[in-house]
Amino acid sequence: MKALVVRLDSFGDVLLAGPAVRAVAARARHVTMLCGPRGEPAARLLPGVDEVLVWDAPWEGVSPPSVDEADIEAVVRRVRAAAYDTALILTSFHQSPLPTALMLRMAQVPRIGADSVDHPGRLLDVRHRRLPGRHEAEAALDTAAAMGFVPAAGDDGRLRVLPAPDTVGLTGNGPYVVVHPGASAPARAWSPDRCAEAVTLLADAGFRVVVTGGPHEAALTRRVSGDVALNLGGRTDARKLAGILRTADVLVSGNTGPAHLAAAVGTPVVSLFSPVVPADRWGPYGVRSVLLGDQRAPCADSRARHCPVPGHPCLNEVTPQDVVRAVQKLLKESA
Repeated sequence: MKALVVRLDSFGDVLLAGPAVRAVAARARHVTMLCGPRGEPAARLLPGVDEVLVWDAPWEGVSPPSVDEADIEAVVRRVRAAAYDTALILTSFHQSPLPTALMLRMAQVPRIGADSVDHPGRLLDVRHRRLPGRHEAEAALDTAAAMGFVPAAGDDGRLRVLPAPDTVGLTGNGPYVVVHPGASAPARAWSPDRCAEAVTLLADAGFRVVVTGGPHEAALTRRVSGDVALNLGGRTDARKLAGILRTADVLVSGNTGPAHLAAAVGTPVVSLFSPVVPADRWGPYGVRSVLLGDQRAPCADSRARHCPVPGHPCLNEVTPQDVVRAVQKLLKESA
């Protein structure tokens, strides 16, 4: 069986699809992952993925491309030429799989399944209904199971990535805590000043601190690192970041891709979690974590990218001292 798994959005979303991808790989002889540009680095980290196709869909992301007939025809031709036997479309609870299903039907994929609240007409062969309260990783596994794909014996269903490289050349020897101050949406990010203060307090408490971030976050990581932390902002790709997180004692992060990457390598997370999306669906999955942030704040479930409440109280009421205590709690539990 030749299978296609589709997850068109961000890095963290693709990581959360990992257990479902492995379930498909347990039955299929070849698994292709169709993802967007932001999710590609994560797709290349997932066990069970034989091939990655990248396409920027006009119905996904914050700034999707314009609808281009030639572009859509090109991806339809490419999928048709690959002659997949089946396709699993994975989406978040607020997304529709039907535009993707239409494209796959035009590409003559004979069996298509997805989670859908909307009537799919002839677009889906398997229409799954998401159970309430399921984490995104669990919901993806449920949809795979509805298609007949269940995890292999011994697969615990947790997040997982391919073996990470040794990154001691970047971090140096000895234990450390990682602080990742950035987030894809401003509403999910803690104040840079509070991040910087937390880094200083962690250093004062005897922790070696490593600060990470993407190339566009160089100014942020420099500010947060100050003179007391190792600044690796802009110096890591996805694989190197996996290696850094794998050997870290704890990650301190907002609700963003690296929190899910930490979960995939088994590292505990202090999660500065803005409730614009629910933590029970999007929190660090399968690892020990401490959730910080007012989950009943007025912005709860708003899916806002920019905080709609003056002062960003859901996160800015979290203190640097709270973060230090959370790190100490997780390390005590580990010991």
